Amino acid sequence: MTRNETTSKSVASKASKLLSNPKTPKAVKSVAASALTQAADKAKRKK
Repeated sequence: MTRNETTSKSVASKASKLLSNPKTPKAVKSVAASALTQAADKAKRKK
């Protein structure tokens, strides 16, 4: 992955919802967490 690739805002939002759901399986939470680590910080988006 190159440095300028990031997770889209909509995917990051869905990943966040999956992580907050206690019934989400561990494997799904792992993938969701990975997607969120690749999401751009809000402060960086404004620049």
